[in-house]
Amino acid sequence: MPAHTFRLNGEQVTVTAPDDVRLLWVLRDLLGVTGPKYGCGINVCKACTSHLNGQAVSPCSIPVGDLVPDDEVTTIEGLAGTDLHPMQRAWLEHDVAQCGYCQPGQIMAAVALVRAVAAEGRSITDADLDGIRNICRCGTYPRIRDAIRAGAAEM
Repeated sequence: MPAHTFRLNGEQVTVTAPDDVRLLWVLRDLLGVTGPKYGCGINVCKACTSHLNGQAVSPCSIPVGDLVPDDEVTTIEGLAGTDLHPMQRAWLEHDVAQCGYCQPGQIMAAVALVRAVAAEGRSITDADLDGIRNICRCGTYPRIRDAIRAGAAEM
């Protein structure tokens, strides 16, 4: 089996797996990183949302063979240092989580969105928030939107 090397949450890692194994399974089953959740496995629900080189992606749709050693994968576990990330604090302050299953993916999508919007030199709009496609079965979307705005103000 081939070896695959990439950066995960700031650390260089190497795993042995077939090229076509999805990154989500490498993260969860081989590396023990459980923040990205398995929801659908077909890039629809976005419960597994993580960052690849700063962009929000669904690891369930990325074959590990597509990664190169310079690729940086960031999961919810690597989002903050020793303290909570501003978006995580906003999630708590706005009491977003109900069942909590989708929340790591929601937070990772929100952080990527806020960073992209900030790079354009503008503020978050309703249209930006409408573009987040992460599914929340509990329907906490109004609290999610409020938390994203609050987190953005602190980022």
